Amino acid sequence: MSTPAAPSERRDNRRMLGKLLVVVAMMFGFGYALVPMYEAICNALGINVLSLSERLIPGMSHRASPNTQVDTSRTITVEFDANARGPWDFKPATRSVTVHPGELATVMYEFRNVQDRTMAAQAIPSYAPKQATSHFNKLECFCFSEHTLKPGESKQWPVVFVIDPKLPRDVTTITLSYTFFEVGGKVPPAPEGQNAAKAGTQEPRT
Repeated sequence: MSTPAAPSERRDNRRMLGKLLVVVAMMFGFGYALVPMYEAICNALGINVLSLSERLIPGMSHRASPNTQVDTSRTITVEFDANARGPWDFKPATRSVTVHPGELATVMYEFRNVQDRTMAAQAIPSYAPKQATSHFNKLECFCFSEHTLKPGESKQWPVVFVIDPKLPRDVTTITLSYTFFEVGGKVPPAPEGQNAAKAGTQEPRT
């Protein structure tokens, strides 16, 4: 038969149990508080940035959480321009938008190959005024890569951007201009008939 525990041992056991319960409660509380603590630290350090998959982009079925970095005290007008060096129909779906610094925005550009041959092309962006260049952040852009369009093919590609709130306050309008030009090496050359026609239009050498 086991000997009943002495009163002092029972008190010690109760104290130990109480201490263990306190430790468990503290650990639970700390784990529960980790999420809001993490969010507060990220907001304070300015690193609470949403991933691209969480942002609102045409064709996606969910909306992004509000961006706490948006400067609602200012508005910037962004104008869009398109220049085509070659036989392209190339234009923005909208000519301008008004956004707040730090606000995510999406604009579509439309392309059409009007030639009867496959063509590859790429776009180069430019900005006005020049001091806006370093503050115009593109998160998704067709200018990042080369594109191939079949004869008569039309496509739309997005430009997803955000303007840095550090943009100088005297800048209220930004013009984003793209030049779309043909690149070689991946598509067949122009048909012989077109080359001959071009050659026939050249002035004879003297």
